[in-house]
This record gives sequence, C-alpha cells and structure tokens, in this order.
Amino acid sequence: MVQTLPLTSHSPEETAQLARSIAPKLRAGDTLLFEGQIGGGKTHFARNLIQGLIGDTEDVPSPTFTLVQTYEGPGFEIWHSDLYRLSHPDEVFELGLIDAFSDALCLIEWPDRLGDLRPESALTLGFSTTEMTQQRVIDARWSDPRWDFLKAMFDV
Repeated sequence: MVQTLPLTSHSPEETAQLARSIAPKLRAGDTLLFEGQIGGGKTHFARNLIQGLIGDTEDVPSPTFTLVQTYEGPGFEIWHSDLYRLSHPDEVFELGLIDAFSDALCLIEWPDRLGDLRPESALTLGFSTTEMTQQRVIDARWSDPRWDFLKAMFDV
C-alpha cells in the first residue's frame, strides 16, 4: 500500500531544515527520488541533506552537467544524480547507479529517466511551488515500511 505525506515549507530555510532532519535517518541502500519542475527545490533539498550528513565544509554542486557527484558519508557513499540529460534508461547502467542502489545512499533527480529500473523501495519526494507565495509542498510517497518513520517524525 502506498503511503503519502504532504510536507509544507514556507521558505528555503525551512526546506533545508526538513532535509537536514531526515538526513540522520538515512543509510546505505536507501534511495530518494526527487520529482518536480526545474527550479522546484530538488537540488536545494539534496544539497542540504548531503551537508547534513557530511558537514557544511564541503561544496555540494548540482550534478546537472556531471550527472553524478559522490561523497563519503558516515560509513557509506552518497550518490547524487541528475538524470535530466539521459535519453534512455540503459544509460543508468553506464553511470554505475544499479550497483549504488544497494551499496550507497542514492539521491536521484529526474527519476522518470530510470524507467523500469526505479527501485521499488525508494522514497519519492514530489516538489511543487505555489506562484502566489514561496510556499513549497513536498509530497512524500512510499510503499516500503522503511519510510514509515516519516509519519512519526512529522507528527501525522
């Protein structure tokens, strides 16, 4: 059964805090899929999540042009991928993401490019903004009980 949890952020700082609050709960083998329009906050969330795990001293650039950026996390690697420029799911194999799904924490922007390779146990975060305000809604969706801690964390 798919679980859903809408999270609301009223500022970039709140979005950063949300990412940093989830970071300590993550481990190797976890995959987070970031959906939403360009400029929706996917990279901002991922950057703050990564910095919540490795500290603020390391620069965390967008992987838009490199496709994958890797970091040494607390006992596991962190893979931050932007798949926007991929034209076919087979290109995911060339990046090494399939192995990373089981061995690393994977943060994937534009997960629609994965096609059937999308991990079933992933947490999907859908980012949307309202034009009238800077409010951002982050719709969390999952079917794996691994992510049920989110409901307790956000008092739902």
